[in-house]
Amino acid sequence: MASILKLNAISPLADRIFEGYDYSENAADPAGIMVRSAAMAEYKTGDNLLAVARAGAGTNNIPVAEYAKKGIVVFNTPGANANAVKELVVCELFLGGRKIIDAIDWVKTLKGEGENVGKLVEKGKGKFAGREIAGKTLGVIGLGAIGIMVANAAKNLGMKVVGCDPFLSTHNALMLDPSVEVVQTNGEVFKAADFITVHVPLTPDTKGMFNKDTIAQCKDGVVIINNSRGELVGTADMISALGSGKVARYITDFPSAELIGVEGAICVPHLGASTPEAEDNCAVMAARQLVDYIENGNITNSVNYPAVSAAREGSARICVCHMNVANMIARLAGAVSKRGINIANLLDKGKGDYAYAIIDIDGEADGELLKELEAIDGVIRVRAL
Repeated sequence: MASILKLNAISPLADRIFEGYDYSENAADPAGIMVRSAAMAEYKTGDNLLAVARAGAGTNNIPVAEYAKKGIVVFNTPGANANAVKELVVCELFLGGRKIIDAIDWVKTLKGEGENVGKLVEKGKGKFAGREIAGKTLGVIGLGAIGIMVANAAKNLGMKVVGCDPFLSTHNALMLDPSVEVVQTNGEVFKAADFITVHVPLTPDTKGMFNKDTIAQCKDGVVIINNSRGELVGTADMISALGSGKVARYITDFPSAELIGVEGAICVPHLGASTPEAEDNCAVMAARQLVDYIENGNITNSVNYPAVSAAREGSARICVCHMNVANMIARLAGAVSKRGINIANLLDKGKGDYAYAIIDIDGEADGELLKELEAIDGVIRVRAL
């Protein structure tokens, strides 16, 4: 019975998917790991570890590149928490347009005023006048699962929407409201938008994408919403922009010591995916992907290896993690065919420096064949199913 280690509290809906596995917080020498926020940089991987499934989209807590070198596949669950984040962004659009939080905090100061509360409210409410979002332009940077849902919701609320994503897939484009204007550069979004929401991963290219120079391209009084990663925004530059009024509101799901208490900054305590529905969706999706890889060798939604899936053909399946180098397919196929074994199906795809092959054969994947495949230069890991 294979072991699955649970490093964090995971929705119990995953339990039924792991029936037949030793699935617990104490599982020894696991074939798979389920994780949410636990830091894995210091985790010592055993020889049996095949994959790690993150119940969520971000994988900053997992040493993804190091695991790729070891042939350990890392999964995430893009889109599983998209509705939860979308709903938070919609809430934040209203918070950005109207001084709701400030007004509520002010009302709390009226405690003890008795019958005067009504008069004081009418007298003081003028300080908290805001603006409606209908008719305003929302800029959406990143049109993945969340960005598309936000864009479509904003259209239904009467906003104009302009979006940018250099990696926009055909599938996502078809899901997008046809009236959303898709532009080529973030700069076009900055110039057009009254509100901007960002939905991109943290990479060397996106780190600090909101800074003094890019904020200067925005409209005066812009509202910027960041539910992706705190490091996408230069904190000092944002505080300066809030002080000058260039940015009317900065709403972030990633509080920092510097931002807390800054006028115009609304710091939400990382609530984007904090709903039971999102946690259930992420857990189920991660568990299914992990089991499908362990049992069938199929890869879906990996961040360090390509997506390769196929129905079983033949009598055995061989799975190969390897470097994405020339002539690898020929060498793998040659090692199998020279033993007189027919290849029923072969799939091989690359992703960056790494690649993955599924080889279904009409024969036995014996130890000698697996050793020969492992000996090929550039092969990282081989297993038979």
